[in-house]
Amino acid sequence: MTDTVTDRFLRYVVIDTQSDPTSPTQPSTEKQKTLGRLLVEELLAIGLADAHLDEHGYVYATIPSNVDKPVPVICFCSHMDTAPDFTGTNVKPQIVRNYAGGDIRLAGDPAQVIRVSDNPALADQIGNDIITTDGTTLLGADDKAGLAEIVAAAQRLVDNPDIRHGTIKILFTPDEEIGRGVDKADLEKLGAAFAYTVDGETAGHIEDETFSADSVDITIHGVAIHPGFAKGKMENAIKIGAAIVDRLPKDMAPETTDGREGFVHPTGLTGSMEKATLSFIVRDFEEEGLAAKEQMLDHLARSVMKDYPGSSYSFEIKEQYRNMKAILDRHPEIVENAVEAIRRAGMTPVRGSIRGGTDGSRLSFMGLPSANLFAGGHAFHSPLEWISQQDMERAVETIVELAKVWAERR
Repeated sequence: MTDTVTDRFLRYVVIDTQSDPTSPTQPSTEKQKTLGRLLVEELLAIGLADAHLDEHGYVYATIPSNVDKPVPVICFCSHMDTAPDFTGTNVKPQIVRNYAGGDIRLAGDPAQVIRVSDNPALADQIGNDIITTDGTTLLGADDKAGLAEIVAAAQRLVDNPDIRHGTIKILFTPDEEIGRGVDKADLEKLGAAFAYTVDGETAGHIEDETFSADSVDITIHGVAIHPGFAKGKMENAIKIGAAIVDRLPKDMAPETTDGREGFVHPTGLTGSMEKATLSFIVRDFEEEGLAAKEQMLDHLARSVMKDYPGSSYSFEIKEQYRNMKAILDRHPEIVENAVEAIRRAGMTPVRGSIRGGTDGSRLSFMGLPSANLFAGGHAFHSPLEWISQQDMERAVETIVELAKVWAERR
């Protein structure tokens, strides 16, 4: 096996690891374990003797400390699954060598074009090597780039014992894309004090804040009757659901918000005239904003239901994750050390917020405070996904420098 970060990445992306939100199993798809077994083989090959895959699809490994003083145990974490949003079967990665600028048309589907106008980050990639799909699948840089970067950094640390570092734990998770990434993670076995998910976007970025997130299901019970005799009697649950969606505030949607603005987003409408279920995700950086949006949605549903006196509805909220900043603010060294590592790796550090979540959101509230490092990918969950070889190399360098910083500052 070759061992550059790019070679590893290209090996990983051709393995289909799409997770399945409809599956009750853990992991949700057995094929995620195929990549997990390969990762264990590679970790064992570089000398991490305890690398293993457990029955739930998690990969654990340890890089032992090579210093004679106590250093907090840190963990680097990435997820193995790819998003259900777009197919990850039969990925054919393409490499644009020495990118000269301009739009990138994808060979497998010429209608798919990575446009500079939609990807301003391409302006920073002139002369770099850009990895894309052929336009018929997603790439899987989210988060196979993170996997490749962590394994490549582990090899660098093992092969260079003069790089001084404390004990480092590795955790690779399944099912992050469907919100179950740490459901069965064994944090006691992991034994880390702090963690970094390597699951971010632009090189140089460190993120210590995510949305707080809930899901909402509205189940509508309509009045079903033969359509030939329905006048004045039928109350079609599908139409009631559609009316609720139609009344959603236009300025509270993913497509009309950015920065620190939250949103309410319908993700599914299923059912029949008798019964229908609307599924939503609700996002806000503040829990008060989250609650206000849920209250708005409930009031909206209630107002629609007034036009259908024979029908009823139920409203169910499920917590998904919370803004990790509340935890990370208690441990400022996590972000401070990452900022220093990014600087040492030759970049200008940029602190930011994620308009989404990572495994680190839940890990932080499970007792493992976790910030999010860049992995370098762009246009996630789509056939227009891309990443540069050079940004992956910068991520490897950042991980190595971060291990050094923790050892130096203790």
